[in-house]
Amino acid sequence: MAETRLQELADAGQSVWSDYLSRRFVKDGELQKLVDRGVVGVTSNPTIFQGAIAEGDAYDEQIRALVEDGVTEPRDIFWQLAKDDIRDACDVLAPVYDDKEGKDGWVSLEVDPDMANDANSTGDQAQWLHELVGKPNLFIKIPATLAGLEAIEETIARGIPVNVTLIFSLERHREVAKAYLRGLRRFVDAGGDPKTVASVASFFVSRVDTEADKRLDARGGHDELKGKLAIANAKLAYQSYKEIFTGPEWEELAAKGASPQRCLWASTSTKNPDYRDVIYVEELVGPETVNTMPRETIDATADHAEIRPNALEEDVDEARLILEAFEAAGVHYDDVVETLEREGVEKFSKSFADLVDGISSKRDALVAA
Repeated sequence: MAETRLQELADAGQSVWSDYLSRRFVKDGELQKLVDRGVVGVTSNPTIFQGAIAEGDAYDEQIRALVEDGVTEPRDIFWQLAKDDIRDACDVLAPVYDDKEGKDGWVSLEVDPDMANDANSTGDQAQWLHELVGKPNLFIKIPATLAGLEAIEETIARGIPVNVTLIFSLERHREVAKAYLRGLRRFVDAGGDPKTVASVASFFVSRVDTEADKRLDARGGHDELKGKLAIANAKLAYQSYKEIFTGPEWEELAAKGASPQRCLWASTSTKNPDYRDVIYVEELVGPETVNTMPRETIDATADHAEIRPNALEEDVDEARLILEAFEAAGVHYDDVVETLEREGVEKFSKSFADLVDGISSKRDALVAA
């Protein structure tokens, strides 16, 4: 059966999460169907919520009720809508969370992206959202900006699980892991139980190829490098993960019940139709990792992906040479990843602004009706 491919990923030590969430998706049982197929987590972001709330009337009744109760600010309305969706998704995933002893079964909710460059505001909102939802299997998503690093450490130190999002560069990935470790040490030193706190590092994939390929086209030539940078980048990030979460210092934390900050491969749908539709699944299989996929990619993976259990360990030396080849071709890695981080924050901020505008329009229309 096709579902054996999802089981093959699980057998290889990789968790499959759904990169989609909406009220109907949860209420109509579609999320439960995915869980039954082997999906063990959910991620969301402002873009996903913007699309979910804009489509149809699933949220109209609650928006009307909130306004009648005096909740009229669009942002306040959104957090109440999101709270209920996230709670319901957490309940669906709770059996997975319990069965996996906290390794999987997580649902992610992102902080306001407009706060991405304000560490204090991000940390405070992470605390507020954690308390608002009130579920043990909730990840708070925090962007991996420079300010985000401080917020990540502080949030982990408070014992709040974190999904670090919008990671594009190897250096930033290492900084994120170190922020997690600092926060974890602070939490443990204060008497916290590390078994109750966890983190994943969401390393974005396909967007790297989109940006790098565009720059190759602009320069002309070097077609042999197209579609190569994202996978090489992820493979080297996995090597960093293995280096950071090993040795005496980490073993001391692990002995107390701490879990490593797993790599989560995000943006894994294929943007270029010339590339295989499951390339960012097939090439990134390895132990202690997560791949969060849109529903279409989950279906494609189940249908025809060719699973190689340790694909992440293949051609690691070649991955380093690929990064060097891009530099030689005049496509500078640091500029690519810095551009992607900036545009990633801008994209989520725009989606959040569109979401707020959409809620405002719905609110006005419902009040006038």
